[in-house]
Amino acid sequence: MQADQLDDHLVGSIGYSPTASVISNPRKQDNPIEVVNQAFCGLTGYSESEILGRNCRFLAGEATEPWLTERIRDGVRTRQPVLVDILNYKRDGTPFRNAVLVTPLFADDGNLRWFLGSQVELAHESTAVFTGRRERAVIAVKALPPRQRQVLELIARGLLNKQIAWQLGISEKTVKMHRALLMERLGVPTSADLIRLAVEAGL
Repeated sequence: MQADQLDDHLVGSIGYSPTASVISNPRKQDNPIEVVNQAFCGLTGYSESEILGRNCRFLAGEATEPWLTERIRDGVRTRQPVLVDILNYKRDGTPFRNAVLVTPLFADDGNLRWFLGSQVELAHESTAVFTGRRERAVIAVKALPPRQRQVLELIARGLLNKQIAWQLGISEKTVKMHRALLMERLGVPTSADLIRLAVEAGL
């Protein structure tokens, strides 16, 4: 896989993300995981070699909510970002509440190239934690200047800098500047975390 197919070298950047993240390939049968970061391995207890080549549903178990699994599948089918609070299982069988984000990433030609998946383990009072994360994200996004919010909305849809520049009628350099400002202002270390925050905010 070539990292330059993803804007801002997203493939490389998830390695630095503190959020458990994977990138899967919808152009292959069953949308297998092709990139995984150490945070994901640490969260789930699986090694990289046990994860690569598998669909993310291997984390599901006996009590995983089927209607939430279906919501994720719908997001993949319709190429729309989806964020759910679902029960998953670690390698040793330990169940955990998991805020799962799956969002599409598109190439310059507009074709779907990858899905970014990320996971955040929630505390036992998961509904309150999940709602709190979303509320903080909404408040942070509402405080953004209009142009930065526009850029963030298009980032959340999986568009590349070049595509965002075309849609907004600005230069690609300006888009890159806005992306850097957004990451600084919202306190996120990578593009993957920026996408997650945008989806949590409902963009």
